[in-house]
Amino acid sequence: MSSTGPLAGLRVVEFVGVGPGPLCGMLLADMGAQVLRVDRTEPSGLGIPRPPRFDLLLRGKRTLKLDLKRDDGLRLARALVRQADALIEGFRPQTMERIGLGPDPCLKDNPRLVYGRVTGFGQEGPLAGAAGHDLNYIALAGALHAIGRRDQPPTPPLNLLGDYAGGAMLLAMGMLAALLHARGTGQGQVVDAAMIDGVNSLMTPFYGLYAAGFHDGPRGTNLLDSGAPYYEVYRCADGRHVSIAPIEKKFRVVLLDKLRQAGADVEGLPDFDDRARWPELHRRFTAIFAARTRDDWCQALEGSDGCFAPVLAPGEAPRHAHHAARGSFIEVGGITQPAPAPRFGATPTGLPTAPAEPGDAREWALAWGVPREALAAAP
Repeated sequence: MSSTGPLAGLRVVEFVGVGPGPLCGMLLADMGAQVLRVDRTEPSGLGIPRPPRFDLLLRGKRTLKLDLKRDDGLRLARALVRQADALIEGFRPQTMERIGLGPDPCLKDNPRLVYGRVTGFGQEGPLAGAAGHDLNYIALAGALHAIGRRDQPPTPPLNLLGDYAGGAMLLAMGMLAALLHARGTGQGQVVDAAMIDGVNSLMTPFYGLYAAGFHDGPRGTNLLDSGAPYYEVYRCADGRHVSIAPIEKKFRVVLLDKLRQAGADVEGLPDFDDRARWPELHRRFTAIFAARTRDDWCQALEGSDGCFAPVLAPGEAPRHAHHAARGSFIEVGGITQPAPAPRFGATPTGLPTAPAEPGDAREWALAWGVPREALAAAP
């Protein structure tokens, strides 16, 4: 049961869910926490069906299957929570309360507990009880409206922004802050992470840009939303793509110099800051990058201050020389996947264990101090 990382020794009970809760648990496990996952005894229909080895959000965790509708299953869950430092749940509001595992009984059993809960619309408000997913939450937060190209509908950015950035990451940050408080005072608390609040928080810089008039045009016409030709993705001769982002003038000079050295015609290009001529500049860049392959442009531009990078597919990224040199990807259980992040100097993280079949957490539960007889409730 040895673990490494800055959270070694931290005990977390994660109640099965999808999206932000499991990713938050994975992040804590990557940093050394013992994350014990409470799963259902019957298939729940949650998530995308796949063998457990491919559910990488389970890495580093152990699982017990419990029937929380039975008294013995509920008692075992309460016993786990009494020995834990933190709890993660991502159900609709009042679900945990109805089960008998809401904040009041859990904090009464364990006053130092950090009770982390994540929802889409929050614990209260007119939409609190409504079903939804990432796309709905980022739509309500005003973020989806800003993502996409000119004269096109908004583009769903995978489920990275709501579930994982506005949900999992904000929940993890909030729980760590609450854990610091609990370590110093012995006082636990509820951490209420709503994805709409998290995405709103991430949008804070853009509200400043809107107010200043720097990002107030229609979608796809602004600096960071594909409006600026020098913050854009271009198709190459081989059908693959490259990205350029020389926002600062000193980096634009480098990009143009490197393009010139590569034989591209950059004479007479419109001024980068002349918005009226952005369509012309976009056409010129489109023609320039379409003339050569992605690998040709990598050889000419990569590693310079021109703010350039190839657009890599997930299957390509782990093989890139920079990732290889840094060890940014690892292989666990025969599956290549991102390594734990961030990196710690004094308490480096170890290699996470592969996702395991449910029912393998008894050893942890016993070490936490859960009575052996109570584990009879776990099939």
